[in-house]
Amino acid sequence: MRTRRPKTAAPAPHLTRRKFLRGAGVAMALPWLESLPVWGEETVTKAGDAVAPPKRLAVLFMANGVNPKYWTADYDESGAIQFGESLKPLDPLKGKVNVIKGLFNKAARGVGIHPGMTGNLLSGLPLTKGAELHGGVSFDQLLAQRIGEQTVQPSLVLGCEQPVTGYHETNFSMAYSSHISWSTPTSPVPMEVYPSLAFDALFENRGSQRNLSVLDRVLDQAKSLSRQVSATDKAKLDEYLTSVREIEKRSEGTKAAKEKADQLALARGPQAVEMMPRPANGLPEDIREHMRLMADILALAFQTDKTRIATLLMCRDISGLFYPFIEGAKHAHHLASHDDDDAFMRINQYYVSQFAYLINKLGSMREGTGTVLDNSGLVFLSNMWWGTRHDNSKVPLLTAGNLGGTLETGRVLDYTDAGDENRKLCSLYLSLMDRMGVKLDKFGDADARLADL
Repeated sequence: MRTRRPKTAAPAPHLTRRKFLRGAGVAMALPWLESLPVWGEETVTKAGDAVAPPKRLAVLFMANGVNPKYWTADYDESGAIQFGESLKPLDPLKGKVNVIKGLFNKAARGVGIHPGMTGNLLSGLPLTKGAELHGGVSFDQLLAQRIGEQTVQPSLVLGCEQPVTGYHETNFSMAYSSHISWSTPTSPVPMEVYPSLAFDALFENRGSQRNLSVLDRVLDQAKSLSRQVSATDKAKLDEYLTSVREIEKRSEGTKAAKEKADQLALARGPQAVEMMPRPANGLPEDIREHMRLMADILALAFQTDKTRIATLLMCRDISGLFYPFIEGAKHAHHLASHDDDDAFMRINQYYVSQFAYLINKLGSMREGTGTVLDNSGLVFLSNMWWGTRHDNSKVPLLTAGNLGGTLETGRVLDYTDAGDENRKLCSLYLSLMDRMGVKLDKFGDADARLADL
């Protein structure tokens, strides 16, 4: 959507092409500022219309399915959406999300549980068993290949749980369980699971000074820029820099905790090191902090146009994550998924709350006449429906954001009885890629767009 650019003072000539604040060993991308164009050389058409902000797409993954009893959404008599317990964190966001029912991944049907249901979730193509990995390019990476040259990073692939190796009892490689993003049919995209390294990559923070504050190294340029932009943009810039400082402090806290844990583990001998995998590899002790950091980094990457394509694997398939902060959740995620009880419902609810957190984060980032959320599309899904039964006849699926006005929200869309040809996940992906400016005749097992999206 194009809008008439508001009449503001013309920016200084030397600012019109600047996209970054630069310091020693660091380059910090800027958010979209009305008085400082940053999306490219040309930000106003010859007719005087402002060029629309870019569209972004992110996929968030939660493994092991849901408790169907509580994963519900329907309209009441007044036409308002009523959510089941697992989706309650979305209550304040009803107008910004869609609940999509009944879509399925045909290539994952009848091949065995877990890895065979996961490695092709975003590609829709069959997986090869045994030592040779082979599936398909995931739709996020296809987008990265087609439009990734428009940004510094073609895509951002984050995770909150380490990949695992070996083979499942179904003879599928566990690489399929550990990755949803694939750059080729045989190569998963390496996930960044360390928040500090994801932060460093986001700001090109490198060299001998990488442990120093990013903001301190660009402070002089930030002050100079603040004096040259409009009052509205100055407030937006201050908000952005404050957000970066907050993440930086939290990442530094993680580094300090890692160093302390390393010292304690070494003092206790080799056996102690083996018993402390999370502190030893630098991951936050609390999964809540880990997920929030990764969501914040993803949001900053979108806000600064560092990338327009992202995936966040919040937990891998057959997850071993524990949730001591969730009432009644005594078992690791995978084992908990085998119980149709309130504890597993609350685990599902927790993950939905992380989705809600990212929605709110992007919704708080002003961009032009709207927000970064308005110009983004978020997809939340799992690899199966009923976790207890490993049932993937359909998958739980949510979307959020308007993708630049191309995706209506506030709806419950039910394709359960539409017939298999009309409820393919890959039809959804074709529809989303259309909205991102990449139009294909076919993707995965689909050659038609998802009706009524």
